Amino acid sequence: MSAPIVHGGGITAAAATFGGRPDDWLDLSTGINPCPVALPDIPARAWHRLPDRHLVDEARRAARDHYGSGEILPLPVPGTQSVIQLLPHLVEAGRLVGVTDNRVAVTDNKVAVTDNKVAVVSPTYGEYARAFASAGFAVDAIDDIAAIGAGHRLAVVVNPNNPDGLIWPTETLIALHDKMKSANGFLVVDEAFGDTDPALSLAFRAPRLPNLIIFRSFGKFFGLAGLRLGFAIARDDILERFEDWLGPWAVSGPALSIAGSLLRSDVSPIRGRIDERNAGLHAVLKGSGLQISGGTALFTLVADPRAGDIYTHLCSHHILVRKFDYAPDWLRFGLTPDPAADRRLGEALQRFER
Repeated sequence: MSAPIVHGGGITAAAATFGGRPDDWLDLSTGINPCPVALPDIPARAWHRLPDRHLVDEARRAARDHYGSGEILPLPVPGTQSVIQLLPHLVEAGRLVGVTDNRVAVTDNKVAVTDNKVAVVSPTYGEYARAFASAGFAVDAIDDIAAIGAGHRLAVVVNPNNPDGLIWPTETLIALHDKMKSANGFLVVDEAFGDTDPALSLAFRAPRLPNLIIFRSFGKFFGLAGLRLGFAIARDDILERFEDWLGPWAVSGPALSIAGSLLRSDVSPIRGRIDERNAGLHAVLKGSGLQISGGTALFTLVADPRAGDIYTHLCSHHILVRKFDYAPDWLRFGLTPDPAADRRLGEALQRFER
């Protein structure tokens, strides 16, 4: 069994190691809006009844208007991770990409589908590579879109990327889509952090890009990650496959009700608050002499050769940030919720022995 994928969060484990009550820790290890929006009224029937179709349809229409996906009605899913696990089904046996001769290679007792290689622009979320590798596909972790070739039947690009915040221009992604389409392949663009800068999104172009699949996160921007809600944007036959594989009532009634309300609300105050918190975090990091090397509006990446020691030092002050086993000089800082938290972080960093 492979090792678990490391994510942000894990305050309980950190408190068990470094002490303190989990509720007293400052969690800066995730890229989630630390100022959750107020929950709208949720009808009692959303809790009492199985999710009726009208709730699903209303959430899909609200998502279409919010993301600007035109005639495509985004499909609500129980978190992006659930549909990541379905991606191998779309390409296995050539059911979607038209491959009729799936030759295989056996290496170390593992079966790799050599005609259906996938490319994942990396480093990024580990779930994509694991989902395909677990299904027996050959996975190429690449650092440049230009390295994606005709032998790849599916390519994954996270835009903006996590954890470095790398942004791929719209024209580059459209060209990649066309390249994948000409080879009878598909492009997956994960826009989990797309809400803070809608201009980066391919959603409004999706109706004209038939071999494109977009994943959107709901909880990061609204600060409601506990809902475990996301949306998939793609042509109808792909969304119908996802819906069929996920089964009935995949998303809870309360989650659908909340999405339908918040996606139709004025989100400009949310963006303004996020920008304010981002500015506060940057001021603390720069004031502490740390070098900002990337990020998005919802998190900042710091590169420092002392990253491991800084991580441990912050944990001793009950502040959790994200470290990376594949990049030991990186630390990712999520947003602080308020100026008091800025001061707490700044004071802890000032106590670090340089």
